Amino acid sequence: MTAITLKTVIFLGSARNVVPPWGGDARLGDRVLKWIKSHLSTRSEPLGEEGDTVSHQIRIIDPIDAFGPNGALAHSGGELKSPTFFMDPNSLPESTKKLQEVIKGADCYLVVSPEYNHSIPPALSSVMGHFGGSNYKCKPSGIITYSPGPFAGMRAAMAIQVMCHELGCLPVSKLCGLPAVSELLELDGSPKDADHRMLKQLPELLTQLEWMAVAMKNQREKTGTF
Repeated sequence: MTAITLKTVIFLGSARNVVPPWGGDARLGDRVLKWIKSHLSTRSEPLGEEGDTVSHQIRIIDPIDAFGPNGALAHSGGELKSPTFFMDPNSLPESTKKLQEVIKGADCYLVVSPEYNHSIPPALSSVMGHFGGSNYKCKPSGIITYSPGPFAGMRAAMAIQVMCHELGCLPVSKLCGLPAVSELLELDGSPKDADHRMLKQLPELLTQLEWMAVAMKNQREKTGTF
């Protein structure tokens, strides 16, 4: 039995940084991200009953950082003025090249997002859309959505599935949708009830993601990509 460490990139979908007039978190996704990070830090699961053991080395791509001062995409902005695939690779800022290397070097992706106007937050589609499909292809993705209310961001999840398909990072079928996040998770991301049925979605998603990530990694190493 072999220990396999997957390079897992987590895209955070929201760049919101304001507390709404009715109160709540400036960015509810911070609770969700902390919960996911905590879960992945202790996860070491076998593939099948006697398969290789899989763990995760994570890298977080946060649009607040990417588009902020000195961020890897600050030169282009959220409006996507300078997609990398329209630029001479030698002219890219070093920070952009490094971010591209992180994305291209990943074995799998997790997309953690709310829904804005019942669809994909612009910050998410801009960050991911700065890089062409050749950076994502032949790898799987998993989609985790959330909301302050009862619908768990599922309308965004449907749209994100299509976006990931077109980028080439094929989404696994299992989704993780968290409704009423402040009722499920503390500010530090710890569960208010670790046995809550909604929190059991993530391990099931990760089981699918890991299986696909290892299979695709093996095939990339054997034959390269198409």
